[in-house]
Amino acid sequence: MSLTAIIGGTGLTRLERLDIIRRETLATPYGAPSSALTFGRLAGRDFVFLARHGDPHTLPPHRINYRANVWALKQAGADAVIAAAAVGGIGERMGPGRLAVPHQLIDYTWGRAGTFFEDELDHVTHIDFTVPYSEDLRRKLITSARAAGLSIVDGGVYGCTQGPRLETAAEIARMERDGCDLVGMTGMPEAALARELDLPYAACAIVANWAAGKGEGEITMAEIERHLARGMADFVELLTRFAESA
Repeated sequence: MSLTAIIGGTGLTRLERLDIIRRETLATPYGAPSSALTFGRLAGRDFVFLARHGDPHTLPPHRINYRANVWALKQAGADAVIAAAAVGGIGERMGPGRLAVPHQLIDYTWGRAGTFFEDELDHVTHIDFTVPYSEDLRRKLITSARAAGLSIVDGGVYGCTQGPRLETAAEIARMERDGCDLVGMTGMPEAALARELDLPYAACAIVANWAAGKGEGEITMAEIERHLARGMADFVELLTRFAESA
């Protein structure tokens, strides 16, 4: 039986429409995951939900135990991962409140535990990461959004920064020159770890604000929360249609 994992980011600590069957706290060789795993059904489909920043929302991006999170989902039987991510918009298509399903990423983080392949190896392992997201899963998310009547951007380059501070305008200008359309803080090493465990992985980015220097004035938490509330509601509609299409 298929089990799809949902990793909830900022603004999605719990999946309200999920008919909960059980919650389970798993131990991993890499320590404790961010939260207990919540197993349930949505529109007749089995899901397991994990709150990336903890429940309550207390873990900053650079302190998340990404290895424990991904390992726990695999251990629980997940066969695919859909990651919700609150982001800033850089490209002109990426205005606040929009949903986007990125097709590429650039990693600007440092010092994060980013691989399962480092200790007690029989041989050095390199994964192919040319295409970081599952194209099949991307297409299903986009089709589900459109079937739900939602506007969604197909593609985009996600730039992952260290956080927890937001970026300077000069940093965003550099990222734009690099080709980034979106900026977030949690996309890596999460995507690479999923690839190491052969878990199809796709991200649904919810644009919470214009990135530094792209909008007018300072970025405020009130602005972010307002756009996230709308965007996360749309994401749940997308997930419902995704579940119904299975």
